[in-house]
This record gives sequence, structure tokens and C-alpha cells, in this order.
Amino acid sequence: MPGPLSEYRIIDLTSNVSGPLATMILADQGADVIKVEAPKGGDSTRGGGNRRAGFTASFLNNNRNKRSIVLDLKKPAAVDALLRLAAGADVFAQNFRPGVAERLGVGEEAVRAVSPKIVYVSISGFGEKGPYALKPAYDPVIQGFSGLATVQAGSDEARPRLLRTILPDKLTAITASQAITAALLARERTGAGQHVRLSMLEAVLTFMWASDMGDQTFVGDEPPRQTSASAHDLIYDTADGYITVAALTDRQWAGLARAVEHLEWIDDERFKTPALRQKNIDARLDVTQQALMTRSTAEWLERLTAAQVPCGPVLTRNEVIRHPQVEALGLVVETEHDKAGRLWQARAAARFSRTPTEIRRGAPALGEQTVEILTELGYSPGEIEALVTEGAAGIAKGAGR
Repeated sequence: MPGPLSEYRIIDLTSNVSGPLATMILADQGADVIKVEAPKGGDSTRGGGNRRAGFTASFLNNNRNKRSIVLDLKKPAAVDALLRLAAGADVFAQNFRPGVAERLGVGEEAVRAVSPKIVYVSISGFGEKGPYALKPAYDPVIQGFSGLATVQAGSDEARPRLLRTILPDKLTAITASQAITAALLARERTGAGQHVRLSMLEAVLTFMWASDMGDQTFVGDEPPRQTSASAHDLIYDTADGYITVAALTDRQWAGLARAVEHLEWIDDERFKTPALRQKNIDARLDVTQQALMTRSTAEWLERLTAAQVPCGPVLTRNEVIRHPQVEALGLVVETEHDKAGRLWQARAAARFSRTPTEIRRGAPALGEQTVEILTELGYSPGEIEALVTEGAAGIAKGAGR
């Protein structure tokens, strides 16, 4: 049975990570995603390092299950072809800086003129209004601006630190994919499309509020400076490696005390309640660390699990993809790409009982399906030849017309 979005078509003008990952999530769920790329290089991630057979890992991991068409939107014939494509689509997504889509002739008004019920999606760095609206934004810029870098540092006094993963890009992608699905559901009920606007800044700041903005929640009580919650992080040394332990409730704290054979912690005035354990976090984490250094990771995992204390090993990237838990879930799969060869990739995260997701095809070569898509739109071989000759459209190297 096809995926849950198998009857939907998405026109994808996005590049880099936030937009392409959002549309790939929907492509994995069955949507026909047509990736529209410029003739000189296409998506910027095609030009990065870590590549094989002309394909970068970044492009492969953010663009599978899509088809690629090359259109030079500086040429009127290409814009006409794109609008013809949009006329039969459900979603039109772009992540140009505000105003660029309109200058190219593919803003919401132009697209909605040919497809009144379409869901038009604009993804940006800082949003379409405000003093930073036109500023270019990449992941580290948003990490710094949003306060995420100071959260990672631990306090306003410490030097800000970036996460060593592009969280704003990927979080924006996940938020966008959910928003697009919600807009499609609303259209099913109301018959009307709408414009979904989302910025990386909005995605990150909203995400942070659930856990990192407690001191900013009560109006008038915001601290002038964010003080350090703890001098420690939550990675503990063991006798032969590292472990994570999270004893949050009273029952878990008592279980930890029994597992490490320090029953005096249960009656220690500093640790009797969750609030006191948070207030005395440095002392709590320090005594925990000292206790956990006395045995191996494997021993602690066994003892803590028996005591029903949440815990886990700290794995490297090579270790986690081969861990029995990941294998049991079938989370990392081996796929075959027609040019890049055998690949390890994470499957779609959500599992559907009736409409399972599927990796139907690998990420496309630049313009790999240009002829196929134009033919579906009713262009004749001669018309396709003319578009290619004038530079309005492009095809993959070695592909026939």
C-alpha cells in the first residue's frame, strides 16, 4: 500500500537543508516531490565535500524520493513551465529570501492564479518582516541570534557555544513538514489553500520555550542575567567509558542511591525533593559522578536498569548505527543508489500501520527527470528541445531527449 501522502504533488524550489529535508519527509511519506533546480549547479549542497560518483552525502540524505527538473527562472519560458507544473500541484515550497520569489514571477499571487487551492510555503531565516528580514541566515547565525548558543554555554557569563549539529535547519524542516500536512488537512475540510510562512528563528525560539525559557516565562520576573544552572553536563565518566543517567523523580533518586550503595543520599537535606535537587544541582551531580567512576559502563547499566533508573551508554556514530536497539527497529537501512552505490540511510522516523513509508528512489541527478516531467505536462519532443536549446530547461548529462 502506498504512503499516506501518495496522492499529493509538491513543487520544491528549496535548497540547502531546511527546505529539502522538509519536502523529503513528505516524499518519504509518498508525495510526488518535484525538485526544481537552477541550471548552474542546482541545489547548493550538490557542491559540497564527502562525495561519491558526483553525489554528496548531504544531497543524498536530504533529497531522496524526489524527481529533478532544471529550469532557469530568469527566462520567461521556464517560468511558464513552472507555473504549468504548479497548476497540477498541491504544495509549492520555496526558501528564497523575502521578495525574491515575487521578482522571479513565482510568488504566491502568480502561483495561486494558476492553482487557487494550492498550499504556498515560504521558509526563511528571520521571517518576512522586521529589521532582519532581508539578512541572509545560516544555521550558526540563528543559533547565535535565538539564544540557543547561550543555552548551550550554560549561562550568560560563559562563552556562547554552538551545537555541533545544524539543529535550526533540521528543526525548521520538521516544523515545516508538519505545517504543510496541517494545511493540506485544512484544505481537505475547507476546500481552501493558504500561505504557510515559517522562519528558522520562529522554529527555534518556539522549540526552546518548552524547556529553556522558564526564567523568561513570568512577566516581570525575568533575571537580568542567566546564571549557570550547573558546572557539569550530564555525561558521567565510568571506570571504562561514559554513561548518561537521569534520576528525576523521588523514586528514581532513591533507586540511584541504592544502586550506587549511597543510601545516605535519600535522607540528605540537599536532595530530598526535586526542587532541592535542582537547587543543589552541582553537589548532586558531583556526588553522582564520584560514585559512577567506581565501576564499568556495563556494570552500571545492569545495576541502574534493575533499579529502574533511566540510563544509557554514550555511543559513537559508528556504534549507534550497529547497536542491537537500532537494528531491532530497522532504523538504519542499506539502500542502492544507481550512481552512488550502496548507502546507509536512516529511514523515515514515523511508522504507519496502514500506509507505510518507503524509499522508492535515491536522490536525483541534476535535471534527471526534466524530460519526463515536461512530457507529463504535455510538452512535445520538439518543444522540449527548444526549451533546452534556449537554456530555459536543462537535462542530466548523458540523458536522452
